[in-house]
Amino acid sequence: MNQKEFLALLDQPRIVAAIGAAEGETSGEIRIHIQRKVGGGDIRFVAERRFERLGMTKTALRNGVLLFIASEERSFVILGDKGIHEKVPAGFWDEIAAKLTICFRNGEFTEGIVEAITAAGHQLKTYFPRAEGDVNELSDEIDVSEE
Repeated sequence: MNQKEFLALLDQPRIVAAIGAAEGETSGEIRIHIQRKVGGGDIRFVAERRFERLGMTKTALRNGVLLFIASEERSFVILGDKGIHEKVPAGFWDEIAAKLTICFRNGEFTEGIVEAITAAGHQLKTYFPRAEGDVNELSDEIDVSEE
């Protein structure tokens, strides 16, 4: 499936709303990035570079979470910045990834992404509850590139 087809299958307003709902209860930031391929490179390395380019390492509490999807390769990685990564239990990201893999395998792309956002949001809320005067530091919109 090419990227255009993948994007057409997504309920993007529902995904953006899930990000807004999750971030409404935490000072953490959640981003979704979708690109065609990583081009044979290491997906984690490419995702880490994108994490930085999106400004996610510049959040005040270093509590950003990125779901990086290479749509045409049907692969993804979930990254948490050091603030959240130091707090979540071992294997937490693996649990989200396992559920997301099942949803993707079943063609339930929106459902899987929303479920991943919700799970990340619960952890962020636990460790980084929304404080009075909290500002949304990063866009909730899905970031899409043609790479």
